[in-house]
Amino acid sequence: MAGKIKNYYAGGNTARGFHNLYDSNLQGLDRLFILKGGPGTGKSSLMKKIGNEWVEKGYNIELLHCSSDNQSIDGVIIPALKVGIVDGTAPHVIEPKAPGAIEQYINLGEAWDVQVLGLHKNKIQRFTYQINQLFQKAYSTFNEALEIHDDWEKIYINSMDFNKADQLTNRLIAAFLGKMKLNKKSDIRHRFLGAATPMGAVDFVPNLTEDISKRYFIKGRPGSGKSTMLKKLAAAAEERGVDAEIYHCGFDPNSLDMVIFRELGIAIFDSTAPHEYFPSRDGDEIIDMYELLIAPKTDELYAEIIERITAKYKEKMAEATSYLAKAKELHDKLEAIYISAMDFTVVEEIQNQIAEQIRELAGVRVE
Repeated sequence: MAGKIKNYYAGGNTARGFHNLYDSNLQGLDRLFILKGGPGTGKSSLMKKIGNEWVEKGYNIELLHCSSDNQSIDGVIIPALKVGIVDGTAPHVIEPKAPGAIEQYINLGEAWDVQVLGLHKNKIQRFTYQINQLFQKAYSTFNEALEIHDDWEKIYINSMDFNKADQLTNRLIAAFLGKMKLNKKSDIRHRFLGAATPMGAVDFVPNLTEDISKRYFIKGRPGSGKSTMLKKLAAAAEERGVDAEIYHCGFDPNSLDMVIFRELGIAIFDSTAPHEYFPSRDGDEIIDMYELLIAPKTDELYAEIIERITAKYKEKMAEATSYLAKAKELHDKLEAIYISAMDFTVVEEIQNQIAEQIRELAGVRVE
């Protein structure tokens, strides 16, 4: 039987720049292959092929998706083997903890023809500069959107009953954890459930929660305390030795969108746009923060202001996304240059070497 694939992001294009959560997801690995090489050198394809080999063998894998290219991945992890492969090129630079003993650098640049690339030097430099400029414009525009979002939040923060918010959080902690105290250190992983991509907002909520028996859908408005509640739930679980997957907001990484306690079969997440979902299975439950915590008729009272803020916010988000899309167009042109200079038989050989090393590691573990 084939294994399962868990999809998430470990890096994101956010209002605070490119935000990197790779270290949290690579902790505990015995072997990490770090791929170096320019765009179009086959890093993503190599990782997908090796991941697929192990899925077909019945192993579960994790795919770390690329927020700047919807068709690419930035990494693959095979948890049972404690093995990972990641793209170690900017902006997701991986700092090795034990070079050679755990981390191994793989240079796919061995497969390119330097003379061919030299002919395109000016284009490569120009495209690279333009792509970087577009990402900076995207980040600054997302930041402008965040400032607008802050104004949106203030309306609801000023209408919120904080005592009721604390009571709700405490009730959920009691319901989830009771008097549980596990005799172990929590395994905490920080991730993104989705990302701002060239194709707009993308998320993997259905995939990440497919094996969860009890799902809580948090509804509400900006500033209604969703992230704060999730942070308190995660902290309470960590204090008691419960493992947690903590999913940060792909727009503002200082906020949380979801926490999963797989040991307990519980997921609780912000189920508002752009990752809006509704109960579809037995056990699914809605927690409506607006209804429970916000003064009645707040929406109606501030309707005109909210409408103006919402329009400005959506406009800025669309503008920022357009810069990501333009960066992707240029990146595709840059990739084409590198592809024309690549000898993919060399890449295939490197892939086979990595695959063989992983098979040997798996053989050692089976013995």
